[in-house]
Amino acid sequence: MAKNDKVSMPSSQGGLIRYFDDYKSKIEFKPGYIIVFVIIIILEIILHMYGANFFGI
Repeated sequence: MAKNDKVSMPSSQGGLIRYFDDYKSKIEFKPGYIIVFVIIIILEIILHMYGANFFGI
């Protein structure tokens, strides 16, 4: 007869690696700087599309 054999199940993490713990970027930006940069780019696109009519050029 069979003995009390234990069935081994895979670990709960399933081999997942958390890379953000291992790597830290040398260049970091504050979120406020990114928002300002995006707003400037959007304004530049709007001025490129409608600026000639707006300024009468």
